[in-house]
Amino acid sequence: MTSKPSVHVIQYSGGIGSWCTAQRVAAQHGVDDLVLLFADTRIEEPSLYEFLAASAAQLGVPLVRVADGRTPFEVYWDSRFLGNARIAPCSKILKQVPARRWLEANADPDTTTLYVGVDATEAHRIPGIRRGWAPWRVEFPLTAEPGLTKDAMLAEARGLGLIPPAAYQQGFSHANCGGCCVRGGQAHWLRLLEQHPERFADYERKEEQFRAEFGDVAILKQRRNGVVRPLPLAELRQRASAAEPDAPA
Repeated sequence: MTSKPSVHVIQYSGGIGSWCTAQRVAAQHGVDDLVLLFADTRIEEPSLYEFLAASAAQLGVPLVRVADGRTPFEVYWDSRFLGNARIAPCSKILKQVPARRWLEANADPDTTTLYVGVDATEAHRIPGIRRGWAPWRVEFPLTAEPGLTKDAMLAEARGLGLIPPAAYQQGFSHANCGGCCVRGGQAHWLRLLEQHPERFADYERKEEQFRAEFGDVAILKQRRNGVVRPLPLAELRQRASAAEPDAPA
């Protein structure tokens, strides 16, 4: 009896870690049985979509796109829960669930290995990721290169003629959700306000609409004197504006 070929599925987010992971897997196993699986939140920035297409073409592997069809804020309204750094239903519903459905329909756990772009600095996440994707086997090739930095990965991509998502050049630590990631803290959202004020304004408006319906909730939190309270984006923006020095006459 002929054994089934092994299938190698990259959880391909468009971030530089997942890109570098795909490069390592392709170098070790080839591309004939390589799958680039992208779960689309429908709010990624244009440069990330462009990077996905260009990097898939560079490998010679089609991009497999899955999607729930909703955006993160549509998920928050439907679940009546505003995502935040502690609990982000958008991640599970828009990424994990569509990807798992694809795997259940197309990938035999006995012959399929998943790969996630976690590097050595994030090794503490590995047990939870493996539990979450059972019964599929999950590997993390980048953890074998403890000295590998994000800057080195970005340089590697550029060396192949690829243009990484603009978020990295703008100082963001990742390229998820067009910068509107509810898992980001205050510094992240202040950078979004600086780099993409229109995106910040859109989320501020949506958050205010959600607060009008469900009360004093917010994407961000503030801790002072041991007391934690919601920190609306509008308040964060107002504080940032008040802290700016007066413009020269």
